[in-house]
Amino acid sequence: MYGDLAWLWPIISTPKDYVSEAEFFFKLITKHSSISVKTILHLGCGAGHIDWTLKKHFRITGVDLSGDMLALARRLNPDVRYRQGDMRTVRLRRTFDAVVIADSITYMLSEADLKKAFATAWTHLRPGGVFCTYSEQTREHFEQNRTESTRRARGDVEVTFIENTFDPNPGDTTCEFTFVFLIKRAGKVRAETDHHLVGLFGIETWLRLLREAGFEVTQVRYPGETFPAFVCAKPRKV
Repeated sequence: MYGDLAWLWPIISTPKDYVSEAEFFFKLITKHSSISVKTILHLGCGAGHIDWTLKKHFRITGVDLSGDMLALARRLNPDVRYRQGDMRTVRLRRTFDAVVIADSITYMLSEADLKKAFATAWTHLRPGGVFCTYSEQTREHFEQNRTESTRRARGDVEVTFIENTFDPNPGDTTCEFTFVFLIKRAGKVRAETDHHLVGLFGIETWLRLLREAGFEVTQVRYPGETFPAFVCAKPRKV
């Protein structure tokens, strides 16, 4: 998905699909920040679909590990600054009024990974600003063998996207996503599969690690879902 199948992303997922998520972040940031927010760092920005809406409110800098996804992001948002980098280690030598990490935080596989991502957010955040993220998968709400499918088309390409979530070892901090793409083109169908190892932690682990990073944390519910979102304020005096 983040390499040779990246071309499928604009077909199975559109910027309009992310408007409500972007507006959710906008409301959290404006409600909880104690400073005027003009600039945002989006870590793990992917193809820039959230940025497509957020840039109407803020100046965005996006960072992602995948060069192929960044190429899509630059095409969609030529007015946004994008940099290639790992959310655990990237250092831009500047600060922002707010920091956002959306579902890309799922790829943090251990507590050490989460700590590094939170440290990156802290380092790039101005005092008084907020860092917003959420946990799409938690131990408390994990659904074994959950399977969903969608079908989208663009031009002469039709894609059926099937996603399965499975945890082969409940004793560790990871689970597996399996993606299946049925790609119909010119009367022919081919199947592609993609496997992703992602992190799975309890809510208390998220809260503990965010507080250890220095943040003052408010937990809220992600709209329409059971999983939590976290609004993490950086105190004005640190």
